[in-house]
Amino acid sequence: MVDPQFASNFYFDQRLNIDAVKLLPGEYFVTTREMVLSTVLGSCVSACIYDQQSRIGGMNHFMLPSSENSSGFPIECARFGGYAMGILIRELLKNGARKQNLVAKVFGGGNVQPAMVTSAIGSQNARFVKKYLAEYEIPILAGDLEGFYPRKLHFFPKSGRVLLKKLHVSHNDTIAKREKHYSRLLLSTVKPGI
Repeated sequence: MVDPQFASNFYFDQRLNIDAVKLLPGEYFVTTREMVLSTVLGSCVSACIYDQQSRIGGMNHFMLPSSENSSGFPIECARFGGYAMGILIRELLKNGARKQNLVAKVFGGGNVQPAMVTSAIGSQNARFVKKYLAEYEIPILAGDLEGFYPRKLHFFPKSGRVLLKKLHVSHNDTIAKREKHYSRLLLSTVKPGI
């Protein structure tokens, strides 16, 4: 059975001349192939984790640090960092990565919407990913977290290479609209007691 949270938006990136997959919020992807994993981040965070020896890597894209239902059980949804990090690491290991060879690069966590500055969702996501990786003893080799700008991210899992572009000037509100849309979607799909 295919996991619906496994990214499936494949395309050929002509600028980079390589097969690619675009990750949306709540998705993850693991591969052994030579390709690029791409996403755009606002307050969300992506962890790019790879095995430096076997060259197996993957990325997630989560919206909120973690969540539990009213019974205290974690919600199994990759929109939440706790689940997104766990499933990414499990899939890497299942595909042949070794825990002791895993390293990470982390990005995002920007407080890009004026309303998010007070709730600091981006900062909460950034703190969460750093704490999670420290607890699992996966070193962070590089990253770009927090701030006020969205980011466009390209991760090459076989080499660990990252291309990052901060989107400093945005004359449209596409990212803010997406953040609001995914926040509403998240609230509508997480029901108390589930």
